Amino acid sequence: MSRWGIGEAVVDELVKGGHLQQVAGSAANGEGWLDKAATTLDSARSLVDLDPSSAYVLGYDAARQACVGLLAQQGLRPTTAGGHYAVEQAVVAQFRDAFTVFGSLRRGRNRIEYPTNPTDETTSDEVTEALDAVAAMIDQASKLLPNLGLFSAG
Repeated sequence: MSRWGIGEAVVDELVKGGHLQQVAGSAANGEGWLDKAATTLDSARSLVDLDPSSAYVLGYDAARQACVGLLAQQGLRPTTAGGHYAVEQAVVAQFRDAFTVFGSLRRGRNRIEYPTNPTDETTSDEVTEALDAVAAMIDQASKLLPNLGLFSAG
């Protein structure tokens, strides 16, 4: 297990800036996060037709949980100063591929949670597409997780 070279400088800056912090012990195990992400995704899928907005928000939560799991496996966690945006920066810088959609999911969640117009609707089709992207993120995270080592600040 080794530290990922791709995105290393971004993660190092997030740690130095207090947006991510290092953790050890059981907090440095991402498996539980991925399990939680899969369960949350299942819950989101059950609400697509009944309550698309809630399904989208739950889907975003599942994506975030998968991303936090990858960081946890590296001995990292977001701080309140860094929040969800720090998670996005760290995973996209390191893992790209299926994780580049995380930013648009985050912005979609913000649009739903903080609407400009409270009558704006989220469609079932929009949610289904988002949840498919989340499923791909969880799948990719499951493949990456066993290959990650602890981050060591540079």
